[in-house]
Amino acid sequence: MAPTRVRVLVVDDNEGFRDSLAALLHGEDLEVVGQAGSGAEALALIPGTRPDVVLMDLRMPGMDGIETTRRLKALDRGIGVVALTGMEEQRAVRDMLVAGASGYVLKDSAGDDIVHAVREAATGGALLSPEVTPTVIEELTEALERERRRARQLEAAQEALLERAARRRQLIGRLGHELRTPVTVVLGVAQTLRRRTLTEAELDLALDTLVERAEGLARLVKRFEAAVEAGLTEWANLSEIARDVAAEHPRVRVVAPDAPVMATLNRTAGSQILEELVGNALALSEDPAEVVVDVSLGPAGPEVRVIDHGPGIDPVAAARIFEPLEQEEDLLTRTHQGAGLGLSLARLWARAMDGDVDLASSGPEGSVFVWRAAAGTAAPGSHLT
Repeated sequence: MAPTRVRVLVVDDNEGFRDSLAALLHGEDLEVVGQAGSGAEALALIPGTRPDVVLMDLRMPGMDGIETTRRLKALDRGIGVVALTGMEEQRAVRDMLVAGASGYVLKDSAGDDIVHAVREAATGGALLSPEVTPTVIEELTEALERERRRARQLEAAQEALLERAARRRQLIGRLGHELRTPVTVVLGVAQTLRRRTLTEAELDLALDTLVERAEGLARLVKRFEAAVEAGLTEWANLSEIARDVAAEHPRVRVVAPDAPVMATLNRTAGSQILEELVGNALALSEDPAEVVVDVSLGPAGPEVRVIDHGPGIDPVAAARIFEPLEQEEDLLTRTHQGAGLGLSLARLWARAMDGDVDLASSGPEGSVFVWRAAAGTAAPGSHLT
């Protein structure tokens, strides 16, 4: 049986060079089934000519050989492509190989080299012109290293996103648990009012409990809203947020540099963190002692220190200061306030935005809580998610 002839499509925008290639390739095991002067023409000829190998010019007007190869391989990955290139185009060869070319030869290569490259491509092999190979290998090595670095960066970003999502779920779960407590009390008091005839004193106590729990519920809803928004971050000025929070409290003084202290965070959640820390500091400091909010750019990034002048925190309690304590609730009375919920939520908010809240120091002259925010890398005015 006669050997199967390799079907070749020649693609080059120079008609004279195309004809020379066709004459060169005509042999006992090579058959030129078509010629094309452009990438679009080559793609149109593929279905009718069914070539085994396409000899592809790299530089053509309109659609170049790289894009033509990419589209051709999408149509039929089994077709071999040999790139025709000049020495001045050696850096583009890398893109040609990535697009799917099996090999490449220089246009001024010996005829036997071009024929050999076509035969190699037909059998699944590859021939790389030695004049260009070192440069292309260097380019491919550099590109591979860039892709590896990018892959590592993407993996790290993915892990950070998963960790942030887990922290947000923890925060929302904590708030969901806390929301049920005042709702249960409000419902219990309402049912008591409906079922029982109360004395005037009991009625006053019940109404006071309803008002107090409704106010607490409103605060929890505000906290819940901040938790939901914690995943939507932007490039924000911590000094500006601190001043907004301090404006609501006459005893609070902000110390901040003239230059903005920028961080990546959600403004609503960030304001809520400072509200919790400032509220805690005000509760620990007797009037008229002031609370200082110190905004600065620390060694590890932007941070805010909230300084009170209270009696300090007991060392035993300090280990649990960020743990929310369970509350024992009666229908008409509150037997135990519970401590640490606001601080616990402040830490969860901060961690949901890749920051943290810690007790930096505490003693007889007061305590210092520090909020370390994520520095980020965005430019002012940009938004991150």
